[in-house]
Amino acid sequence: MSEKVLNKDIFERDRSGEPVSIDDPEYPKLKEVMLRAAELTTRLNTSVHDEDEIRSLFSELIGSEVDESSRVTPPFYTDFGRNIKVGKNVFINHACTFMDRGGITIEDDTKIGPKANLITSNHPLDPAHRKELISTPIWIKRNVWIGAAATILPGVTVGENSVIAAAAVVTQDVPPNTVVAGVPAKVIRTL
Repeated sequence: MSEKVLNKDIFERDRSGEPVSIDDPEYPKLKEVMLRAAELTTRLNTSVHDEDEIRSLFSELIGSEVDESSRVTPPFYTDFGRNIKVGKNVFINHACTFMDRGGITIEDDTKIGPKANLITSNHPLDPAHRKELISTPIWIKRNVWIGAAATILPGVTVGENSVIAAAAVVTQDVPPNTVVAGVPAKVIRTL
C-alpha cells in the first residue's frame, strides 16, 4: 500500500468507496458521528418547531447553513448527517431517510416526496465481508422531482429536470430531462 492510502482516516476511506468494517480500529470515530446524528434527528423529530428552528437543527445536523428558501418537514431520518449538501429552494417532505455516509448532494430547486430513501451505503455480497460497508455518493442535479417512497441506491446521479416516479427503485444513473419508473427504474418518457 502507498503511504497516501495508509494515511487516509476512516472518514476519507468511507467517502471514497473503500470497504469499512465495524471491526476497523477507527470505527469508533464513525460511531461518534452516528450517535450525534441520532441525537439531533431525535430533537428534530420530537419537538414542536417553527420553520426557522427546523432549518437551524437541520443545518447543525449536516454541518452547514441551509438556505432559508429550503425546507425540511419532520420527521427526517439519517444515519450520519454530515455528508448531506442541500442547495437553494429544496423541499424535503416528511419521513424521508438519507443514509449519507457516501455523500448526498441535492442541487437547487429539487422536490423530494414523502418517505423517499436516498441510500449511499451497501454491504458486499460475499458473506465473509458483510460486516463491511461500501459507500458511494448520490448526486441529485437541479430541478429534480423525486416521488413518494422512491428509493435511490448508492452511486446514482439523477440528471437535471428529471422525475423519479413514486415507489421507483433507482439502481443506475438517470439521464437529464427524463421520467423513470418501476423496479428497477427505467426511462418511460423524455421531457
